[in-house]
Amino acid sequence: MIIDAPRESVEEVLMASASIPVYNPSNNPLENSSSQNASRESLKMEPLADVILLPGEERVIDKDIIYICPFNGAVKGKVFITNYRLYFKSADADPSVTLNVPLGAIGRVEKMGGASSRGENSYGLDITCKDMRNLRFALKQEGHSRRDIFDILFRYAFPLSHGLLLFAYLSQEKYEENGWSVYKPIEEFRRQGLPTDKWRITFINENYELCDTYPTILVVPFKTTEEDLRKVSTFRSRGRIPVLSWIHRENQAVICRCSQPLVGMSGKRNKDDERYLDVIREANGTAKLTIYDARPSVNAVANKATGGGYEGDDTYQNAELVFLDIHNIHVMRESLKKLKDIVYPNVEESHWLSSLESTHWLEHIKLVLSGAIQVADKISGGNSVVVHCSDGWDRTAQLTSLAMLMLDSHYRTLRGFQVLLEKEWISFGHKFASRIGHGDKNHADQDRSPIFVQFIDCVWQMTKQFPTAFEFNERLLVTILDHLFSCRFGTFLYNCESARDTNELRSKTVSLWSLVNSDYTSYLNPFYTPESGRVLYPVASMRHLELWVTYYIRWNPRIRQQQQSPVEQRYMELLALRDEYLKKLEELQLTDSSPNSSHLSNSSAPNAASPTQHITHLHTPF
Repeated sequence: MIIDAPRESVEEVLMASASIPVYNPSNNPLENSSSQNASRESLKMEPLADVILLPGEERVIDKDIIYICPFNGAVKGKVFITNYRLYFKSADADPSVTLNVPLGAIGRVEKMGGASSRGENSYGLDITCKDMRNLRFALKQEGHSRRDIFDILFRYAFPLSHGLLLFAYLSQEKYEENGWSVYKPIEEFRRQGLPTDKWRITFINENYELCDTYPTILVVPFKTTEEDLRKVSTFRSRGRIPVLSWIHRENQAVICRCSQPLVGMSGKRNKDDERYLDVIREANGTAKLTIYDARPSVNAVANKATGGGYEGDDTYQNAELVFLDIHNIHVMRESLKKLKDIVYPNVEESHWLSSLESTHWLEHIKLVLSGAIQVADKISGGNSVVVHCSDGWDRTAQLTSLAMLMLDSHYRTLRGFQVLLEKEWISFGHKFASRIGHGDKNHADQDRSPIFVQFIDCVWQMTKQFPTAFEFNERLLVTILDHLFSCRFGTFLYNCESARDTNELRSKTVSLWSLVNSDYTSYLNPFYTPESGRVLYPVASMRHLELWVTYYIRWNPRIRQQQQSPVEQRYMELLALRDEYLKKLEELQLTDSSPNSSHLSNSSAPNAASPTQHITHLHTPF
């Protein structure tokens, strides 16, 4: 991560690595000269005093270098590369300039200039990051001075391209909480009130034979047999049949998700698929099943040429089809690229509004939110819906999860939100590995796309419009996106559950939720007010949507970070004060219980309240 800042804002710039837990350095093999893992070279390296290495993190190389800071100019210093991060510290700059970048956040490494390049600082490395910034380093031209650092950086930033393990498999971090136990499908379906006489849980996909990109536990209509499901899977792209994501407790309307039907140019029909959708409609007596196709209608028609398509009115007579006009992964990728161009390194001040509009980023956010609002509104009205795009793992996940966030307050809690991500994104096969490119050098891969970033942006927009409705704060959203790229945790690795099982992810890596839930209070929103039955309908108009400055422009120290509100600041101060008083109270109790004060304890009331009982009666007014 980066800290390039003038004096007044060095401490303000956000660092994802601030979430690194403190642990006993004596347990760190990299700081213990007697460690078997410490190579002779690593022992010669300068001490890396400014950052605590993670358990399992190993030093690889350090080198004198010049960082071409886009805000402070050329800065001399030293770069340290480990198997997890790139760390730069300026030598004599005041204030000091620091970079702390997880290697997983690096998307591209290129050589800048050649041996005969003219001009100061024209020979070095250009690094493009996945988190909205670029880095440039200059080295001396003589003696191929960049060859070793380029080769090492390229090797460790893209381990999968070099037959190496992702850092998540090397990490030895330990946490009090086991994040892998956050989501238990059966428990989550029971919380929703399932199974019922209309819906059943099936294990037909236990060995990923029905669909290799779906989870093992699915909820399907009670009336359907396993053979029905197999027949339907032959008519849905990638075998991704319509299955239940969420059910409304009162009106029993459901959100089902799937992929496009394989209609093709010849207009194929599948009676089993048509009947299956009708059974979904009948489950709660919906007059007409609404099928939300996330794509623009032109794209859906074009997909017929490759064997895909959509549900026609003539064949699905008890259904209505609505196109939501959300563009594909390629459009979203280009849109974010344009956004990066206007916010890094310099913000386009003179024509800011027109420049922002030309990226179409907020327009895409609007369309995604608008689609989710339509889904939530139909469900609230008692009508069941089916949602799909092409393959049902990008726009479909955005729409179902956002609609569920609007409808179900449980998903607006800190743990509930984790369940939502595990369920709708991770277990249902959003292609994280393909979209992010973890450990892969192929930066131009056409499968890369910021679909999940876009979803988190939509969640942020909702938290801005409903500041008391979410138990979690903005820090959680930024932490999630930082570790989407970092490869420090196993949570967002691989494309689907079957791949995670094959690679023994849960037994060999740590979950991001282990970090979050071990430091729970840091991610809480002090203004949260639980409202169990409330449905949130955000305003999806351009006038009400904002650019998420504290994420997209956080690397620019000249853009004032949004200050913590005075009320929130005071709240945090009061929490610290409460902890201090609790500590003093415990110390007093220990003093009271010592042998020398037995006469005092004997005279106390037999049913004296415990410290926590006393504290529960304290109310702190704002």
